[in-house]
Amino acid sequence: MDIARDLDWSLLRTLLAVAEEGSLSGAARVLGQSQPTVGRHLRSTEALLGAPLFHRHARGLRPTAFCETILPMAREMRQAVQKLSLQATGRLPTAEGRVRLTASVFVATHLLPEILADLGQSHPGIDVDVVASDTTENLLFHEADLALRMYRPTQLDMITRHLGDLPLGLYAAERYVARHGAPETVEELHAHRMVGYDRDERLMRGMRELGIEVTRDWFATCTDDQVAYWNFVIAGCGIGVGQAAVADRTPGVVRILPEVPLPVLPVWLTAHPDLRHQPRIAAVWQALERGLSPLLS
Repeated sequence: MDIARDLDWSLLRTLLAVAEEGSLSGAARVLGQSQPTVGRHLRSTEALLGAPLFHRHARGLRPTAFCETILPMAREMRQAVQKLSLQATGRLPTAEGRVRLTASVFVATHLLPEILADLGQSHPGIDVDVVASDTTENLLFHEADLALRMYRPTQLDMITRHLGDLPLGLYAAERYVARHGAPETVEELHAHRMVGYDRDERLMRGMRELGIEVTRDWFATCTDDQVAYWNFVIAGCGIGVGQAAVADRTPGVVRILPEVPLPVLPVWLTAHPDLRHQPRIAAVWQALERGLSPLLS
């Protein structure tokens, strides 16, 4: 048996996924494969190496001592494969191909559609996969080509640019104002229904910075989903915070206390240095800069 020939990358990729997820089901989810396929790969790897790789325990699978010795080498192989992938995709000569872009659910819903529609007109050879997620996608491991985020990325060795800031404001539906009136001072907000976050405490911290001491009980409707949050404001559930770029063009919504200074949302665009100037990546980067520029302060 020629282990070097038979132990291909797909088997080691499965081994790493099982070790890092701690179960066959978790590895299957990460790899996009079925659980039986993951189990079959694992058995093939054990047969080739001639030793068990995992112990079963109450919470899943734990690597054996032997498995622990080969995991670092498998991770080195993964890094080599990822580097090869980046180099290969970075050498595509024309502004054509597929680009994977990650952005928050709210931005993907409200800001990206028009920008990507314009991109489709100017660069019909580029296809875009949008990962609408509020979790951090790993550009280093090529989970995305570009990341558009409302915070400064912390990944090392990335090309990052601060595009500007999205202004925020207090907003309410016209139907809410018709029923409850509009506050004329910050203090009068205490008498109104507010839309707040569920477990995210950023809104409460922001209100306290304005001199308003609040607790979660003050909010009439709560959610951490940004799209749902804005829809609750539109429906008249209460006064809430909105991105001015979206709120000011939303029918049936009015600005509340426009003189009150609220924090801004910084907009950062990030790419892997091996891909940043590849034509298709550069085209999407420029489209995002151009499309977001009128909305930023």
